[in-house]
Amino acid sequence: MNKGLQKTFEEFEEKPLKEQLKKALYDIEENPFCGIQIPKRLIPKDYIKKHSIDNVWKYNLPGAWRLIYSIRGGTAVIITIILDWMDHKEYERKFGY
Repeated sequence: MNKGLQKTFEEFEEKPLKEQLKKALYDIEENPFCGIQIPKRLIPKDYIKKHSIDNVWKYNLPGAWRLIYSIRGGTAVIITIILDWMDHKEYERKFGY
């Protein structure tokens, strides 16, 4: 998780959602492929430019929130990069649904 996102998470006060985010992070750590892969044509260009990524995954959270992440890895190591979390309305706008 980048430092800005980490700080936002630590300051996040909505306890039920924060607990769900913790569960999501645990699930992703256990199995990075547990989310739903976003088609490459729908990946926002700002994610590609800012994070130099070629894949984006979403993890559905309660209350129509979404955790957005990417996976990088070689043969021995998989690195999961948390990009964002957002409500469903913002998710639809960002991904063009």
